[in-house]
Amino acid sequence: MASRNGTKVITGEVRFSYLHVFEPYAGVQGQEEKYSVCLLIPKKDKQTIALIQEAITEATDAGQSSKWGGKVPKNLKLPLRDGDTEKDLDENPEYEGMFFLNCSSKRQPGLVDSHKQEIMTSDELKSGDWGKASINFFPFSASGNNGVGVGLNNLMKTKGGDSLGGGYTKAEDDFEGEFEDEDGLLD
Repeated sequence: MASRNGTKVITGEVRFSYLHVFEPYAGVQGQEEKYSVCLLIPKKDKQTIALIQEAITEATDAGQSSKWGGKVPKNLKLPLRDGDTEKDLDENPEYEGMFFLNCSSKRQPGLVDSHKQEIMTSDELKSGDWGKASINFFPFSASGNNGVGVGLNNLMKTKGGDSLGGGYTKAEDDFEGEFEDEDGLLD
């Protein structure tokens, strides 16, 4: 069940994409490396979407006084986006019927499964898996850009999913039939 406390939201079940939670990552060379994930939120999850919108409104209200001199900028960048209209669904079919948002953190998020067991490796959690996220919304003003950003707190995996973004294969599988036996002969 999704919940909200101020600008902090615990989502309902979402899909993890572009998952970088074991090592910090920078999408562009020279940018600060951060832990990050893109959350794909099913449009049918009205509760999570409403809670996110409420948290964005609260962060926007806070930014009006703390970041933007008493008024909300006209070109305010908001984090919740529509996968059906903003993504090429032929190239990214996983965005169909989804809203999405990107969240990040300078510190590694806590990672657990639905049994409260800590997740330690990328073998246990990958892009394409499903789970819940603890995220927080905050106003920003940097280099002429104003908006609401999303901080990544923690993730909980609830179930596996088809790998997104190029799954990994085992070397033994890729080179099947190419290995030499003890006599130096190929299998």
